[in-house]
Amino acid sequence: MAAGEPGDLGGYYFRFLPQKTFQSLSTQETTSRLRQWSMLGRIRAQAFGFDQVFQPYRKDDFVMAFFKDPNVIPNLKLLSDSGQWITLGTEVKKIEAVNVPCTQLSMSFFKRLFNEDIVRDSGHIVKCLDSFCDPFLISDELRKVLLVEDSEKYEIFSQPDREEFLFCLFKHLCLGGALCQYEDVLNPYLETTKLIYKDLDSVGVCYPSTKSHEQTFSYFIVDPIKRHVHVLYHCYGVGEMS
Repeated sequence: MAAGEPGDLGGYYFRFLPQKTFQSLSTQETTSRLRQWSMLGRIRAQAFGFDQVFQPYRKDDFVMAFFKDPNVIPNLKLLSDSGQWITLGTEVKKIEAVNVPCTQLSMSFFKRLFNEDIVRDSGHIVKCLDSFCDPFLISDELRKVLLVEDSEKYEIFSQPDREEFLFCLFKHLCLGGALCQYEDVLNPYLETTKLIYKDLDSVGVCYPSTKSHEQTFSYFIVDPIKRHVHVLYHCYGVGEMS
């Protein structure tokens, strides 16, 4: 029985949906921001359909079936060590996935950044003395609250807060790629987070967590009604400059 056929890992069968585009990643404004954050050319979203009922408690079977499916292997894109987009090309032998909650849907989730003087009323991010949280330079209170666990205001976001997909996406954009030029104001991060989050139609998320860097990630955003899965992938490195 070929991988991906009914009866294999729960009967999930996938189909590539190349006609589905993600405008949030390709608008002129987003492209400009991703270039500044050193993520342009290293982040991609793709869509696939599936034919069985998605059951969250069987997420590992779902993700393994996805990576073994004959319609996924030649179509799923990832970056090679040389920075070229290639297809998966082969079956994945082992995966680890965790559920990522999507209960936070409003950008008011981040109002506490203003309330705690991490961001001024003007929207400007409060600066701090430079320090390092390997490999990130911490030069403002925003990156401090995102990364430094023993910082004074780290606990304004609880551990459950930090596990939310909305928070994860925001954090990834704030930290960026290898040559990220940080924003002085908060709004570009909030706007881009909102656009991408809405574009992905977040319902339930699986995260294959085998990673070499915090900023190398792959999220599976599952819509159990439409039976679509959107794959958001980023590989940490130096993004396109022009």
